[in-house]
Amino acid sequence: FFFKFFYGYVIFLSFSKCDKYRKGIIDGSACSSLCDKETLYMGRCLSTLPNNQVEDGDALGEVAHYELGEEPEPRREAPVFDKPTRGTSVEKFREMVFNHLKSKLGEQANLASLVSQILSVADGNRDGRVSLPEARSTWALLQMDEVLLGLLLQDRGHTPRLLGYCGDLYMTERIPYGPLYGLSLPWPLASWVPSGVQRTVDQWFTPSWPRKAKISMGLLELVEDVFHGTYGSFLICDVAAARFGYTDRHELRLTDTRAVVPEDEFRRAMRALRCETDADCVYGTDCRTSCDPSERRCREEPVQPNLAKACGALKDYLLRGAPAAMREELERQLYACMALKGNAGQMNMEHSLILNNLKALLWRQISHTKDS
Repeated sequence: FFFKFFYGYVIFLSFSKCDKYRKGIIDGSACSSLCDKETLYMGRCLSTLPNNQVEDGDALGEVAHYELGEEPEPRREAPVFDKPTRGTSVEKFREMVFNHLKSKLGEQANLASLVSQILSVADGNRDGRVSLPEARSTWALLQMDEVLLGLLLQDRGHTPRLLGYCGDLYMTERIPYGPLYGLSLPWPLASWVPSGVQRTVDQWFTPSWPRKAKISMGLLELVEDVFHGTYGSFLICDVAAARFGYTDRHELRLTDTRAVVPEDEFRRAMRALRCETDADCVYGTDCRTSCDPSERRCREEPVQPNLAKACGALKDYLLRGAPAAMREELERQLYACMALKGNAGQMNMEHSLILNNLKALLWRQISHTKDS
């Protein structure tokens, strides 16, 4: 297991969470184990991000090992657990959650079922009702986009499973292998290693080719599922290897859901962005639009769909060690995929054809192996 938590160090955070729990301010499925039974406890710090701390957690003697995170970011203030207010009914809380999801995801037909799923998670002690401390904790968690998006993608197995929470601290399934390939260097060292050298070294630390193909299939399936998915379309705005990991069964997991943004939110952000050149129209790391010179505002349409960016991330990874009999065809398909332009919604047929052909090519190579 590992803990992800925000806004403080281990000792301070553990004390403050348990203090709030004992005062009846917060609650959650992990609070009792963390604060009463002491069967869960924090271990060493595994991330240098002050507002996105990752902690080694121990549960009943099982120890997990992680690597350091990335460069520090400014710390944010801790949330105040004051919503919903005392006297709020479950129906009113359901409406609060619904409106929050609507503001994040836009008008979606399945929002009501998502609200029910979240209320089920909120019932941490499984007594059939959501208490005020549980509701306040859930509301605080929902303010974190990565938790919300993790819940959206969880049913398809693309993200680590949420195992428990206490206030705005949450525990997820441990993903043993990450990043997707290469070594995750501590941020002071990483800044001194030239990117070309890093890319070369990265290729030395990868699984066998059939296993790489299976992991790559997982990324292609993630792209497929966030494109016109159950709760709308999403853009993957950072496809760096560090955002992904994989399990013992070589199944891909998106370990940093902050890389994913609802398309509605992306479009709103770009509409509000003033620009002089296309270089001003960037969201995150990999999501770009073009600048409208007449209005000096960024256009809404992304320049590249998720699939093109995913293929770019997989090109060197898949071509290195690929079977000779299919290498030329694989390279051709990857370059055709990387050449995709514009919003995938405008080119459904071409997008689907390239995606299906690439998945079929990989599957033919690994379907008969034990890695499939």
